[in-house]
Amino acid sequence: MTAIQKKADNPIAHLTRADIEQIGIELDAIRQEVIESRGASDAAYIRGMIKTQRSLELGSRAVLLFSIFPPAWLVGTAGLSLAKILDNMEIGHNILHGQWDWMRDPKIHSTTWEWDSATPAEQWKHSHNEVHHAYTNVIGKDNDLGYGIMRVDEDQPWVPFHLAQPVWNFINALFFEYGIAAYDLELGAATKKGTTKTPEFRKNLKGVLKKVRRQVTKDYVVHPALSLATGSFLSTMLANFTASTIRNLWSHSIIMCGHFPEGVETFERRSIEGETKGDWYIRQMLGSANISGSKTMHILSGNLSHQIEHHLFPDLPSNRYGEIAPKIQALFEKYGLNYCARPLVPQVYSAWHKVVRLSLPNGWLATTKVGNAPQQLAKLYKMSTGTPKVRRAIQARLTQEARRVEESAAA
Repeated sequence: MTAIQKKADNPIAHLTRADIEQIGIELDAIRQEVIESRGASDAAYIRGMIKTQRSLELGSRAVLLFSIFPPAWLVGTAGLSLAKILDNMEIGHNILHGQWDWMRDPKIHSTTWEWDSATPAEQWKHSHNEVHHAYTNVIGKDNDLGYGIMRVDEDQPWVPFHLAQPVWNFINALFFEYGIAAYDLELGAATKKGTTKTPEFRKNLKGVLKKVRRQVTKDYVVHPALSLATGSFLSTMLANFTASTIRNLWSHSIIMCGHFPEGVETFERRSIEGETKGDWYIRQMLGSANISGSKTMHILSGNLSHQIEHHLFPDLPSNRYGEIAPKIQALFEKYGLNYCARPLVPQVYSAWHKVVRLSLPNGWLATTKVGNAPQQLAKLYKMSTGTPKVRRAIQARLTQEARRVEESAAA
């Protein structure tokens, strides 16, 4: 995942400045075509999706009133999990992007919508819409790339702390909505800078705590209390926790697939200096990845399975991404660019493989076999316990060994 500017075989080296600007023109035309054709069918889609989600949630919570009975628990938990996924992915995420603001419906508008998540909508819109989408996959600018807790590029120096990043990533997946709340609050950066006592931070923290309290009260007090009459308080509480965890794991998996799998490019900070609209489009194209699958899978992913299309046009209605995807893919092929798309399981595996690979020193995984495992583990131990000078020396040897393995495989 070395930054594209440092690759020996740069995937955009063949593009001329005229090519890049022409790509921008062609993409603008695709976007304008969708904008001009938005209408009643699109409005009916999002209104129908909201009605479906609310009916599903209401019905599931009604079933969970009798959750002491295993069949009711299973049905209610499954329905509530699905309702939470739809609320976050296809509805909340896309409404907060302003995809439906053109309808002028105050109930379905990015300025008024609040979602079933621990992070307040306003804070999420800043960190996601204004920062992540502007600086997609720019190392040191896009905090969504690793969420500040993971090593995301080979050029980042490896330190022993990185060994734990698969664990941090899994914990983050389990409690994803709270991890996002802390991320949107910029808790880590504020702690390092000592700005946790500023008025702005305290205001934002108050907003997060208020939203968390509201979520916890709803899922673990109010709804379980409604089940007291049937003796289902604890089982309803467990059902809510299970549904939230399933939603968290699903959301984390989909989002991980969007920018982290093998084949997705990262960019140096200096590369966006003087960036044109065409350059921005190229960065979105190569810094994102899609998930191929059924229409149902696309809906459950919030159409982030069309992550490339979403990052090119974040304000277009999500139900139109599948329609323009073939046009976008054809544009990739026309200009000799890699359209990174895989089915869900291979894409999730690819993203997690990268998490594990980058948790280890460069080249360690590629040069480790069953036969030399003891020696490789000894190197890892020395790097973990040694001084920076020791780490650099062993890293240099590992890099040379990995290069020989790569050359041997290519021969």
